[in-house]
Amino acid sequence: MDEARTDQASSDRSRTGQAHRAFRFGVVGESIRSGTELAATARRAEDLGYSALVLRDHFAAEPFGDQLAPMVALASAAAATSTLRVGTMVLCNDYRHPVMLAKEAATLDHLSGGRFELGVGAGWLREEYASAGMPFEAAGVRVGRLEESLRILRSLLSGGKTTFAGEHYRVDGLAVFPRPERRVPLVVGAGSRRMLGIAGRLADTVGILPRALPDGTISEEITERLPDTIERKVGWVREAAAGRDVELSMLVTPTFGPDPRRAAAKVAVTRGWGTASTDLVLEMPSQFVGPPEHIAEQMLARRDRYGFTYYQVPDAAMDAFAPVIAHLA
Repeated sequence: MDEARTDQASSDRSRTGQAHRAFRFGVVGESIRSGTELAATARRAEDLGYSALVLRDHFAAEPFGDQLAPMVALASAAAATSTLRVGTMVLCNDYRHPVMLAKEAATLDHLSGGRFELGVGAGWLREEYASAGMPFEAAGVRVGRLEESLRILRSLLSGGKTTFAGEHYRVDGLAVFPRPERRVPLVVGAGSRRMLGIAGRLADTVGILPRALPDGTISEEITERLPDTIERKVGWVREAAAGRDVELSMLVTPTFGPDPRRAAAKVAVTRGWGTASTDLVLEMPSQFVGPPEHIAEQMLARRDRYGFTYYQVPDAAMDAFAPVIAHLA
């Protein structure tokens, strides 16, 4: 097994006796607009016990607001911290050739002292493509291109010479400099069966997502978030991984309050699902509601059921979420 970092493979025992990875937590830097904010957020995340700071990859202001360019910004965040990992959440494969991306990733990993995690996805935001005059090709084409890119990245970031001939890319005997001391870990977010299979085969960390739609949006269907759906998606990852140890992650926005049911009702109304969906929200693997100790219990139970051990929260929630980390430490 060529897992990139030994601390990612640390584990403990679930209540059923099955070995699981230890929890870790990341911060998504969604509201960072300056170098000062970037350094402050990175240092604060490190002090609070978060494992990683990750940045999105968008050049259009919507839907997350203006963002700093991730690779350059992450180099700065790494320089401002000593143990915090830095990563992308996730780069759009169509915006960069994998050979050039591999060099950027190897350089950032080197400069950060081996703290970089490379997240890559197929691209989904049609309006962003259109604003740059880039063709938004059919999902099958974009996903096929991503799979080839991941194979190239995995090979180059392992440190050896790479030769590859595919439908979308060709590489002839290239090696990357600086040579990684061990392979930079790959992160893939996925919602469809094909994408989850690719992620299971090629990624070290798989983020389970609602499926992307052909119109360039993310599905808001409540069924995409229910336990049976998530269990099925996790099963597709495990099947494709074929025994390989893959970390499962999810981006969550916790809703705090003394009463979990009332907090769940608030989520149901805010998301447009209606109060009748309160019980469904309480069971959703992506929804964590109530006081910090209750949320910690939810995470333990869902690790036992699904295997999720890496949760990411928006930077706006990182201080409020910190007590959950303390409960699970």
